[in-house]
Amino acid sequence: MLLNRRAMHHRLIPLAVLAIALLPATAGAQEVFGGVYAHGVDTPFTLDTEETGSADIALGVRFGGIAALDFIGSPEPYVVGSLNTAGDTSFAGVGLAWTLGSGPVYVRPGIGLVVHDGPELRVSEATGFRTDLGSRVLFEPEIGVGYRLSERVSAEAHWMHISQAQIFDGDQNPGLDMIGLRVNVGF
Repeated sequence: MLLNRRAMHHRLIPLAVLAIALLPATAGAQEVFGGVYAHGVDTPFTLDTEETGSADIALGVRFGGIAALDFIGSPEPYVVGSLNTAGDTSFAGVGLAWTLGSGPVYVRPGIGLVVHDGPELRVSEATGFRTDLGSRVLFEPEIGVGYRLSERVSAEAHWMHISQAQIFDGDQNPGLDMIGLRVNVGF
């Protein structure tokens, strides 16, 4: 079910603010990225959150590697925002990613922290189990397998997961998985 126009505009405001806040930061950016993801994909890492069958649109900025952290591979900081098109959980956050491989094919694992707008408490009518994410702040591990299309452009098959790893609520950790495709454009 798609959001009505007013609700969609209301949901776009936080991402628009994030995008405006990022504009000065893009001067030091190495690349921008954007993608489309299937939301709430059933994987071995998640339990049912009752959020499936919709799409997410993700946008972000990735910066150059941090030289002071070269002992762990000079991770690349990133900022990401993801908007769910059906009114389910959206999020924004920051993290670190590593690009492994210098040829046309590469792997890019990452880990971040996000803040989401999903429900604080949700109980499944069918099972009686909680299906909310258990915390407003979540971990965001991710991994992409990419192909460099040119010196500046690459495409990735990409997986993102958000959950609180049972740290904030030991009994609650359904998590959400998003799987999709994204394009990266370097500067």
